[in-house]
Amino acid sequence: MPSSEAGLAVAVDIGGTFTDIALHDPVSGKVWRAKTPSVPSDPSQAFMTGVGLALAEAGKAAPSLERVLHGTTVATNMILEGKGARSALVTTSGFRHVLAIGRQDIPRRANLYAWVKPERPVPASRVFEVKERIGPGGVVMEPLDEASARAAADECRALDVAAVAICLLHSFANPAHEERVAEIFRECLPGVAVTTSVDILPVVREYERSLATVLNAAVMPGVSTYLSRLEQRLDQAGIAAPLLLMQSNGGVAGGATIRRAPALTALSGPAAGVVGARDVAAASGIRDIITVDIGGTSADICLIKDGKISLTQHGHVGEWPLPLPMVDMVTIGAGGGSIARVADGTLAVGPQSAGADPGPAAYGRGGRMATVTDAHVVLGHLPAELLGGRMALDAAAARAVITDCVAAPLGLTPEAAARGVLAIIDNHMVGALRVVSVERGHDPRDFTLLPFGGAGPLHGCALAELLGVSRVLVPPAPGVLCADGLLAADLKADFSRTLPKAGAIDVTAAEAIFAELEDRAALWLEAEGVAVDARSRSRVALMRYHGQGGEVTVAWCGTAERTESAFAAAHESLYGFILEAPVELVTLRVEATGRMPPPPRAQLAAGSGKVRSGSLTVHFASGARDVPLLDRAAFGAGDRFAGPAIISQLDATTLVPPNWTGEVHTSGAILLTAAGQDN
Repeated sequence: MPSSEAGLAVAVDIGGTFTDIALHDPVSGKVWRAKTPSVPSDPSQAFMTGVGLALAEAGKAAPSLERVLHGTTVATNMILEGKGARSALVTTSGFRHVLAIGRQDIPRRANLYAWVKPERPVPASRVFEVKERIGPGGVVMEPLDEASARAAADECRALDVAAVAICLLHSFANPAHEERVAEIFRECLPGVAVTTSVDILPVVREYERSLATVLNAAVMPGVSTYLSRLEQRLDQAGIAAPLLLMQSNGGVAGGATIRRAPALTALSGPAAGVVGARDVAAASGIRDIITVDIGGTSADICLIKDGKISLTQHGHVGEWPLPLPMVDMVTIGAGGGSIARVADGTLAVGPQSAGADPGPAAYGRGGRMATVTDAHVVLGHLPAELLGGRMALDAAAARAVITDCVAAPLGLTPEAAARGVLAIIDNHMVGALRVVSVERGHDPRDFTLLPFGGAGPLHGCALAELLGVSRVLVPPAPGVLCADGLLAADLKADFSRTLPKAGAIDVTAAEAIFAELEDRAALWLEAEGVAVDARSRSRVALMRYHGQGGEVTVAWCGTAERTESAFAAAHESLYGFILEAPVELVTLRVEATGRMPPPPRAQLAAGSGKVRSGSLTVHFASGARDVPLLDRAAFGAGDRFAGPAIISQLDATTLVPPNWTGEVHTSGAILLTAAGQDN
């Protein structure tokens, strides 16, 4: 926690293409922002480059930083690319193939007959069994044979493993055996990362619990190395401020927590963006939003109702289920770098991406594949230079790849081909937008669409029209909103425990488990240095009807009757019906929060209306026309304009189609409204 509210805070979000930085002065409320290309081979390099740019822009010195916040994809990328440490799994005798068996589910879009189960992160040759058995109620059925645990440690040493995951049967009901096995392994294998399921995910479902523990173990050495390198760079720069990292649940935590459980950061960047989006919407008086974060590689979509960010324990990272509490969002492979290609006479866009290097052809780094960004350049949606003039776009290269890769094979003009590329990618994203809204019982027309990310505002109005949404809210700095979200995030941790046996609500048993979880939460808050008056805890219950395979999360209401009523209401809201079946309590969770000083927002001064800085030739389906180029930095509160228009700023470009109007809010956000609709 910061020692005062007077020091500067810097937030850094590292994405696949760009690294975004926001430097905040809590006294004046002023924010300085920077954007620099990511360095995949050493993310900490782009981190420090970006911090230097922001400090130089503000005229501040590095030692003046009070807080350093970071959203990282290091753990995510290692999981997605299968580049984690050489790991082993230790399990109960008889359960060696728990990972290989997995689940019978087949991915929704996979071919039912041709789908092949992906290779597991730990092969059976590195899964070791120990003799012990704990029953589902936590009763010891077979004592732990410590000799078998030492023998497994010897085999791990012989195989030169760098990380060990320990997940024993029913350890969530009684962790004694698992904790003792971990002690033995740490004693026998000094220097090897050891993690247990009771530290990561002490909940029911053996496959998911084992997999989460394995993935956490696999990324521990890499994340620890990265954090050490980053802390060393910060120290060399004279920055003594504590490093706080974003977690998938929308809160930040210190380095010690992340070193122990790096899997908690699996969706840290997208989660920060959702927190930032909620903050922007709240400052504009809007509580119901659908966010769409479009970067270079992916689009992350989330629905926020009544200003509340929902968590899920049914998340995935790539092909793997990761049931840690994380912001409930849908991610698809659609972004500015998504590659457009023609195969068998059919145009496809994504999910493959040109990434940061070489990136789109328009970036001038040798890219030879057509991308969504190149399509925007061909249609005149982007100014000649980005990043405040630090990146010039190569329009000729963009036109060449769109012509060669898309237009020529289909017999189209480059402009028609570019419009086709954008139509396909927009429809991909609308499908995901419907998943978080229509498929969950929400009418998207009741929400405001909030696009962000470097490419978000280019697609916002088009997506809104496809959804029937009439209002689009463009944040003050959409391209660096994930970094801004870090500034608005609180410290947060979740502590879960599955009941020894699912069944009817036993308030006495539940209170005992909640007391244990709250003790752990109190220790964590103390370790993070959270002031007593800034601490809060909330109780959550995961429940289901008897016979169901998944749970619904509701707030714990203190009594069985009120909690069951809350569950019935939540179930009906999600699925449209209530069952005449017994209700079961499965898992309890305590969410601990350390409230951080909220970033004050400076109110935008009244506008003068003089925001036009030039014009661009934009190719619409109806033909080419000159469109005003508006300077976002010149906007003031109350300024109004009508589309078509292009709004340019350091971190993003906004496309305002014909028949849309815009008004600037005092918070700095722009509210775009479809023709015929009231603001």
